[in-house]
Amino acid sequence: MAVYIDPPTWPGHGRMWSHMVSDVSYEELHAFAARLGAPPRAFDGDHYDVPSERYRGAVELGAIEVSSKELVRRLTEAGLRRRKGR
Repeated sequence: MAVYIDPPTWPGHGRMWSHMVSDVSYEELHAFAARLGAPPRAFDGDHYDVPSERYRGAVELGAIEVSSKELVRRLTEAGLRRRKGR
């Protein structure tokens, strides 16, 4: 049971972003995001987009730092990965 975050290496809207996921449930992820102060609009189907300035706060709250590849692997193994519509 954990929440994971990858490094803020994803550019968008003039900022760098991280992705934050749970390996247990979306409920765990939403609860963690609420504690972090992430708005509901930051949820993108199976993860939260977290701006670089909130990265350290997420880690301080207990998010585990992993690579982007590891984050996707854990999300997929948990059965929580949702593919974007094509």
